[in-house]
Amino acid sequence: MTVIELSAYLAVGAVSGVLAGLFGIGGGAVMVPALILLFGAFGHGGDWLAHLAVGTSLATILGTGAASMLAHQRRGGVRWDLVRPLAPGIVLGALAGAGLAGWLSGPWLQRVFALFLATVGVRLLRGAATASHGSRPLPGPLGLAGVGGVIGLLSSLVGIGGGTLTVPFLTSRGLEMRQAVGTSAACGLPIAAAGALGFALVGWGRSGLPDLSSGFVYWPAVLAMLLASLPSAPLGAQLAHRLPVPHLKRLFGLLVLLIAGRLGFS
Repeated sequence: MTVIELSAYLAVGAVSGVLAGLFGIGGGAVMVPALILLFGAFGHGGDWLAHLAVGTSLATILGTGAASMLAHQRRGGVRWDLVRPLAPGIVLGALAGAGLAGWLSGPWLQRVFALFLATVGVRLLRGAATASHGSRPLPGPLGLAGVGGVIGLLSSLVGIGGGTLTVPFLTSRGLEMRQAVGTSAACGLPIAAAGALGFALVGWGRSGLPDLSSGFVYWPAVLAMLLASLPSAPLGAQLAHRLPVPHLKRLFGLLVLLIAGRLGFS
């Protein structure tokens, strides 16, 4: 790895960490499009460029998600009584999402991610990324497992930790925001673990992948982004109390929509 390449991964990790802390979005929404661009520039991935970006993002989220979960757990913000019934569905869904991604061509996986990114951009513009729309009762254990399956499949497919899906679901069922975010962080671990494992397995032996990768997981990028993102996320959280976040969120939403359009039509 050249110094330029290492510096690029460190920059992506730092920016994704700050934005995750500032806006409350998952790092995957930043890492995946950035990695698609960088892997293309550095000649990694070949026809599997988007797959390598998604798998690498999931492996990185495994580390950042663990740090986030521990921070929320120390503050009593994780509802383990909800994590336990959600987790089996999440694992199965995440593995299924990785299998579906392995079946899709690179351009189609890129378009799926562009659609997800467009949804994030619209929510940022509306200021409703974590808004609650009334309170309904939580489903039973089987219902939660089914919800976990959907969250795991969609999150694994686009390389995110699931907060974009899990937090709105939990707040709509009456959980207050602190517990919804903490519980979502705990749910992100099985998503990232099963998703990264699935992308490693479905990508095993594919041609055009770089050295030091396990299937669709490129470990040098994972380690570099982790090194930068872990200390930068708390900085983003601090900036959230000092900067005009609603205005910045709308500007970032416009940028996300532009990136979604670029990915969707490239």
